[in-house]
Amino acid sequence: MSIFKKIENYLRLIKFSHSIFALPFAFIGALIAEGGIPESRQVFWIIVAMIGARSGAIGMNRIIDRRLDALNPRTKDREIPKGVIKISEAFLFTAFSFAIFIFAAYKLNPLCFKLSPFALSALILYSYTKRFTWLSHLILGIVISMAPLGAWIAVRGSFDPEILSLSFAVAFWIAGLDVLYALQDIDFDRRHGLYSIPAKFGIKASLWVARLFHMITIGLLLSLIPIFNLTWFYLAGVLIAGALLVYEHSLIKADDLSRLDVAFFNVNGCISITMFVFTLIGYLT
Repeated sequence: MSIFKKIENYLRLIKFSHSIFALPFAFIGALIAEGGIPESRQVFWIIVAMIGARSGAIGMNRIIDRRLDALNPRTKDREIPKGVIKISEAFLFTAFSFAIFIFAAYKLNPLCFKLSPFALSALILYSYTKRFTWLSHLILGIVISMAPLGAWIAVRGSFDPEILSLSFAVAFWIAGLDVLYALQDIDFDRRHGLYSIPAKFGIKASLWVARLFHMITIGLLLSLIPIFNLTWFYLAGVLIAGALLVYEHSLIKADDLSRLDVAFFNVNGCISITMFVFTLIGYLT
């Protein structure tokens, strides 16, 4: 197998394209922390830390869930169940990714380095939560919400509670997103005793839970305006993000989940990029 094919397999393993969800919000956290564009060195190590953390987290998730993935028709063709990537290779890749994350945290500042073990623990433990709680969606949201919080600490070198509004906004956004995504596996989860909001409450109730989470997201994003004296450009970004969320939910019906992939990837990718671009413009003007 060529090195390029191997790299392609690893990128598919971790769904590298899905980095578009969290990374822009990490940049937003860095922009707000600096009150403008941070130093290039900080931006570089934030990107490295994000790539390392996310790659390791997804790698560990694929290792932990490999037997379930092999049984699920939706995931049986993933790289580990198919044998494209061996367990030993996945472990090495995951360990290397986490090592990169820790090194990047060390290069950022002492507080980032001290907090890195706690972040790693959360990244690893999340993968077990669907085995014992239907709140796993919120736990995933909290884990990913460490992106803007971590970027804030990377720039400021301190933990400050005012950034939590942005972190919680990301947490509820991702949680709502994950509830929608879990609709695909409702029957599988019930058969195998896995916990999720769709498996416990059904499709209609899950759609309303996701809507509620996303309304909370918009409210939290709006709350940042007076806290950080953000501009009209940021407000425009929030309004566009809200419109995109309304559009996303219009695509998904209780009796028709055929457009779920479009809602999950395309719309949410646009939301994260829109929020970052409009926040950036606000600091550049």
